[in-house]
Amino acid sequence: MSLFAELQRRNVIRVAIAYAIVGWVLAQLAEFAFENFGAPDWVLKSVIVVLLLGLPLALIFAWAFEMTPEGLKREADVDRSQSITSQTGRKLDRVIIGILVLALGWFAFDKFYTTTGSEPVPESTVLEKSIAVLPFVAMSSGPDDEYFADGLTEEILNSLAQLPELLVTARTSAFSFKGQDIPIQEIAAALGVNHIVEGSVRRSGERLRVTAQLIRADDGFHLWSENYDSTATDTIAVQENIAEQIAFALDVVLDEDKREAMKQAGLRDVEAFTLYQKGLEVYEQAHGEMNTIEGLRQANVYFEKVIERVPTFSQVYLDHSDLFVHMLTDDASGEFQAAFTEEEIANTYTATIADYQAAERHAPSSSARRMLELDLAFISGNWRGLGGRIERALDAPGCNEGNWMSIIPNVFGYSEAFLERSLRVLACDPRRSLSWFNVARTALRMGDKDEAMRLAREGTEIAPGGWLSIALVRALVAHGLHEEARKEIDDRILDEGAAIAFKTLVVAHEGDRARFDQLFEEFKTTNAFGIFWRIIVAAWGGHREDANRLAAIVDQHHFGSVTLTQITQWCACGAPFDLDATPNFAAKLEEGGLTWPPQPVMDFPLKDW
Repeated sequence: MSLFAELQRRNVIRVAIAYAIVGWVLAQLAEFAFENFGAPDWVLKSVIVVLLLGLPLALIFAWAFEMTPEGLKREADVDRSQSITSQTGRKLDRVIIGILVLALGWFAFDKFYTTTGSEPVPESTVLEKSIAVLPFVAMSSGPDDEYFADGLTEEILNSLAQLPELLVTARTSAFSFKGQDIPIQEIAAALGVNHIVEGSVRRSGERLRVTAQLIRADDGFHLWSENYDSTATDTIAVQENIAEQIAFALDVVLDEDKREAMKQAGLRDVEAFTLYQKGLEVYEQAHGEMNTIEGLRQANVYFEKVIERVPTFSQVYLDHSDLFVHMLTDDASGEFQAAFTEEEIANTYTATIADYQAAERHAPSSSARRMLELDLAFISGNWRGLGGRIERALDAPGCNEGNWMSIIPNVFGYSEAFLERSLRVLACDPRRSLSWFNVARTALRMGDKDEAMRLAREGTEIAPGGWLSIALVRALVAHGLHEEARKEIDDRILDEGAAIAFKTLVVAHEGDRARFDQLFEEFKTTNAFGIFWRIIVAAWGGHREDANRLAAIVDQHHFGSVTLTQITQWCACGAPFDLDATPNFAAKLEEGGLTWPPQPVMDFPLKDW
């Protein structure tokens, strides 16, 4: 008898099939449970390892032993004429079919239901129940009253955002109307929502008066309004009551799970949410008119006070980590303005990982946790299975975007799914410049030049920002509209180094070697961007040796693979360097099973690789 026939006779193959299906179901159940209980990533990995180790043991057992009417016996001790393996095999067949039914049932549940246990919400219902919470107006003039009002607003917004029945406009877009006297109907149309929440806050000593109202945008009808007279110590109860009353007015049924999710979404600490608003103000300035590193240092003073008071608030760890990410990227890419001590650089990587681990540990939802798992794996260098993490994050419900989602998918071949998610994020945050930039950049990467140009132009009208100008320049260049691209650079890109860099993009696309080399030398003398942009510009112009030499330097840094991924995204030129020059990055790609090279977004006649 052949080995295969003997394996069949002893039911080893059936045992293998049954074990594989049972193992898969157990892994899915474990993942579901651990996500909702907030278990660390290593717990699930340990379960999977145990299941894998159990497979050869089960096969050996099936080969060596046989079930008989007298019980379990060694196969060698069973008379072949008395063997009932065929009967046992039929029973195993029925078990396999039963388990398959359970597996299909679990797949349907996982596909059509959220992991929070809430019922799926039809798309039409979500769109009908869309809402923006405008910044509450501070009616008193104490030194912290405006921060207090903003903090109360954000707490309400975060609570409502936990309800899957509601499409809630993100903070950036809702707060863009702060201090403006614009009709409700116009604000609602700009944000794409059907309902608006507005209110006011007045503080006098310990006394607090909060007025809130929910307005239907199409006719201005007040669906609900309430005045709250209390003390500052009752602020959290007031905030929770406002959020619940708004949900009731919109016919959202609240069970205990939803109430608990709403409570856990914010800071629930008056001093903490006031400090957090102060930190966010400096954080936004750091990404605008002030020095980024110095501004983020100042913001972190506030964020660290928030962490001290509320160590379970996930988002503040991500905000706090931004300083460290900038420091690491600047150091890895040789930014000329970087001036860090050796001690700072030595501790920065550890601090970054610690912040992301804390953010993941305290993630407010399974969707947020998927994003954070991807972010943490990416920046920590644990790229094994990164493709699966990317797919899980892209498939997560809601509008959470994560910190690195705008970088990773486009580089590694997930642009189509990322565009779909980016459009969803744009619907939640339509007045955020970065939302428009992401959809415009991804549309261009997918080859839709017309749509990329339309999105960049429309976004520039609605939420102008420096990066949107870059997206428009790229779309114009891809169309061959070189003179219009040059005009856009002159009119909108004010930084000298950035302007020269994108002028090199135009002449590289034109294939003008002499003019490119002239601009490239001019760009290098600005010393504005260090290695990061010198690799990109060198790649555009086909200076392969320069690009490889500089990429090899970045590859040696412990943040090198992250930085090289960013360089690849911004280059949009396929592979900006050869993998032979970056062995550490190449190893990460192989570890993650990731596609390489990316498709170039446009033609670069001077680049021959």
